[in-house]
Amino acid sequence: MTPLFLAACVSQRQQPFEVPNPNVHYVSPEYLEMYGDKPNEKYPLPATDISEVDPRFLRQIVSYPTAEHPGTIVVDTDNHFLYLVQAGGKAVRYGIGVGKQGMSWRGRARVARKAEWPRWTPTPDMIRREPKKNGPWAGGMKGGLDNPLGARALYLYQGDRDTLYRIHGTSEPWSIGKSMSSGCIRLFNQDIIDLYSRVPAGTNVLVLNRGRLAAPETSDEAPPPDDAFLPPEGDF
Repeated sequence: MTPLFLAACVSQRQQPFEVPNPNVHYVSPEYLEMYGDKPNEKYPLPATDISEVDPRFLRQIVSYPTAEHPGTIVVDTDNHFLYLVQAGGKAVRYGIGVGKQGMSWRGRARVARKAEWPRWTPTPDMIRREPKKNGPWAGGMKGGLDNPLGARALYLYQGDRDTLYRIHGTSEPWSIGKSMSSGCIRLFNQDIIDLYSRVPAGTNVLVLNRGRLAAPETSDEAPPPDDAFLPPEGDF
């Protein structure tokens, strides 16, 4: 009878069960609100799913002793953090994704201009590599939810020279906390909106890159020469 008994056991319909995902974290109501939808944006922004995001990369106030003046942006590319220095040894810390252009430069710059829902233009090299994907946007992609620059962009200059370094949002929130093959410094769209609202044009920026610099590559976010002179219609 034993074989029959065992056969009956394994032939019974097994109830499905869910295997816990170790990457899913508890998300507090405060963070759910922080990364919630923004229906009043020019392009209504949906909530960002942060349930699988390492909590270190969510926006928070942290201790950050530094000689930099309050209001300075410090980009730590090695650890995938951006700090907005505050008084009293504190900073607002944002998680970032770092693209190859972000890994190929370090130094000081300033925010020369800011853009809401910025325009994105693929470089000639990008069009050559992927003509079907990037060719249709040779004249530039208007701002929107699918735009690689996301909801906001900060353009960094040294003097009058464009560094081609951008701090911007992203249409790929899963890239936060990682190093990517292209791009500069990307934040969650909700975070770049917050940072944008806190910093004026002229803000000082320090980019730290303690590791070996990646080989320079034409920036995926490089605007065409006349990009700075487009009419202020919100898609520049």
